[in-house]
Amino acid sequence: MDALTRERTLIGSDDTTGLDLEPVQRPTKDEAMAAVRTLLAWAGDNPEREGLLDTPKRVVEAFDEWFAGYHGDPAKELSRTFEDVQGYDDMVMLRGIDVQSHCEHHMAPFLGKAWVAYMPTGKVVGLSKLARLVEIFAKRLQTQETMTMQIADAIEDHLSAAGVAVLIDAEHQCMSTRGVHHHDVSTITTQFRGVFKTDKVLQQRFLDLVQRK
Repeated sequence: MDALTRERTLIGSDDTTGLDLEPVQRPTKDEAMAAVRTLLAWAGDNPEREGLLDTPKRVVEAFDEWFAGYHGDPAKELSRTFEDVQGYDDMVMLRGIDVQSHCEHHMAPFLGKAWVAYMPTGKVVGLSKLARLVEIFAKRLQTQETMTMQIADAIEDHLSAAGVAVLIDAEHQCMSTRGVHHHDVSTITTQFRGVFKTDKVLQQRFLDLVQRK
């Protein structure tokens, strides 16, 4: 199963159920704005009052930014690599990448940081591309567990890395602003592949670098 199949997009299989999904026709901007007006009315306010007149437009524009990851291509971001690395064969790691995503259950934000590392096998990718990869998967409706796996899958598939390590630490507002209302509780998810899974010393080195100030 390749990374494209594993991605949960508007088209393809839903890896939570194993069922094939029909392609979804994207609504027009006007239809999306009408849906926002309906939600405003359902919340108990008047969409026609002055303070809310431009809210549907602003919400739709915000959705364009928050969910831009549906239009990103992880394979394209990782396609340009560099082989002139003078024989470098050790860990490449990015620390503290911003994660701004929305949970797929309540559409509430979850915010945190990601640490991503891989062991190259003769080629490396531009560092900004790894940060962009995290952003592509974050800017979709997500679960943190799925997003952690998707990042690891993409690096493993497209860089032929000897190993991949991903750790995400995030606070979910669906837990802090509703429901149980527990604040300052973070969720940590990890994925270790290849040598990061089999070599416990290397895995611990990654975790130590995560903790380093």
